[in-house]
Amino acid sequence: MNVNGIELPFLDVVFEDFEFISILGERPDVVCGCFHSLLTGQTTRLWRDQLNDQLPYENEWTLVVSFVFNAEGTCHLSLGQPLPKNVLDPSHEFKRHVNGKGIPRKNQGLIGALQYFGLDTIAPKRKDVMRERIMKGWPFTSEEREQILDYCTEDVEMLRQLFLAMLPRIDFPLGLFHGEFVAALARSEHTGVPIDTEVYPQLADQKTWMGIRDSMVPLVDVHGVYVRNNLGGWSFNLACFEEFCVAEGIDWPRTENGKLDLRRKTFDSMGKAYPEQIEPLRQLRYIRDKLRKIQLSVGHDGRNRTVLWPFSSKTSRTQPKAKHWIFSPSVWLRFLIKPEPGTALAYIDYSSMEFGAAAKLSDKHVPFDNNPMLNAYQTGDPYLKFGKTVDQIPPDASRKTPGVDAKRDQLKVMCLGTQYGMQALTLSTRLGVTYLEAYEMLQLHRGLFSQYWHWSEDWLQHSLTTGMMRTPYGWQCATGITEFSERSIRNWPIQSTCADIFRLAYVWGTRHGLKLIAPVHDAVLIEAPEDRIKADVALMREIMRRASRVILNETADDTFELRTDAKSIPDPENISYVDRFSDKRGTELWETVLKLLAERRQRIAETGEEKSA
Repeated sequence: MNVNGIELPFLDVVFEDFEFISILGERPDVVCGCFHSLLTGQTTRLWRDQLNDQLPYENEWTLVVSFVFNAEGTCHLSLGQPLPKNVLDPSHEFKRHVNGKGIPRKNQGLIGALQYFGLDTIAPKRKDVMRERIMKGWPFTSEEREQILDYCTEDVEMLRQLFLAMLPRIDFPLGLFHGEFVAALARSEHTGVPIDTEVYPQLADQKTWMGIRDSMVPLVDVHGVYVRNNLGGWSFNLACFEEFCVAEGIDWPRTENGKLDLRRKTFDSMGKAYPEQIEPLRQLRYIRDKLRKIQLSVGHDGRNRTVLWPFSSKTSRTQPKAKHWIFSPSVWLRFLIKPEPGTALAYIDYSSMEFGAAAKLSDKHVPFDNNPMLNAYQTGDPYLKFGKTVDQIPPDASRKTPGVDAKRDQLKVMCLGTQYGMQALTLSTRLGVTYLEAYEMLQLHRGLFSQYWHWSEDWLQHSLTTGMMRTPYGWQCATGITEFSERSIRNWPIQSTCADIFRLAYVWGTRHGLKLIAPVHDAVLIEAPEDRIKADVALMREIMRRASRVILNETADDTFELRTDAKSIPDPENISYVDRFSDKRGTELWETVLKLLAERRQRIAETGEEKSA
């Protein structure tokens, strides 16, 4: 099909849009759909009772264009329809085009994209009014029905105009690949993550959670950082926290005016550096500040569903809304993930992915015969290897040696932070070593992994000179407009390439019929019948390894690949949590929550107190 002088390998291009009622945790309740054929110029408008389990167009040779297709994809699946075979989502192609160019995220929707290209749009207020009415739900009057169909038709027409404006800028092989990835995410959103339906309703009850939230403070905060105010509420006390840091020998980062840096990202990094002292406190602080309610979006079937928002970050990572997503910063909540009877789950993660990607991207950048960074990755544990090299870990130690696992985790923070430009002062704080020791470790890193540093310096200079960064699979970001940070520019190719690898693995896994139910940064959660989980894990791990080989190697003769780790649920090797997801970082808080819930149930049984509705 020829469109404006551009030959497309399709017989038709169909622009589609659904209107639906969205309830947190539930699958979309489809109201109507509109479909415009570029070949015939006709628009088909279908109300819910006119939609069935068949696509309203030929599937094999039709290009389907949809803005934020994961929404349309879940509508297709809710109707029992197959997903379109060829999907192009202008949302992600637009994000790729403007990435790094200073366009606010709120202006990267359909209206913002149309305005960017100077095209007419629907009035934002009209869009808000129509969406508000649709969200109120059934029934609709005949007049409202026509208004909603008109509104849906307007969206399809705007989508057609946007497609034609963007057409010369679209890389179709890349765009179709991105569309297939978003279709795979739609399947994941449709399926959802199984949640413990006995424990979750208790935590979702506001009265119960507020009591748990207060009762856990003295149990978790054994150092007395939180103090009670006159009204009996708990509050974080800066003076007590500073005394605690001094007593523990923790040199906490400070702001330019000398005050303790209490930003969340500082607590995140310090929690990794001091997992025993700071991590429980970090999670408690997040609970006190952010989790006034447990707002996971869980449907009536006990499945956690939320919009996964692909390509949301500048490195193209997927970013679901944290308060609705089970894989949120509150690690202990993940213990709620529990397979349904007869099924099993598996969490498959790339091993030291960022380190391995950085090692391979920088390989052969300068004519060295040896690449110590690549060699360190191929030992199986690059952070342990580096720790032994810089005399932070005894040469004969393993991760099972007392104290080594915690030190290894600190060195992981050091290696990854150093890759992106962490300085000696920050490193000394996070590792609890002197400035001179940290400086020496940085110099050892630069000397030992000099090939990486040559590549990183050249990447930085090239990116600033050309004004553009690109990955092997076409994701891009402009520099010199809003992107000036040296650390961010050094970080971008590694994070973005890892995102490329993960997308390819997710698409391939879906093609092979695996049930992928959640993307989690560099990991994936899969579901299968108990008797098939072992085989599905083996297949997905092989797919993930192959995806890394395709992205990271320049020729078919290169055999480098990233490793993977896997954890199955039920897990006979983990006798404590054989029936549910577990994470050592959240074990203490989860056990505390279960203890407090049990005490509350006992009080109710003894006193006859009723649970709040």
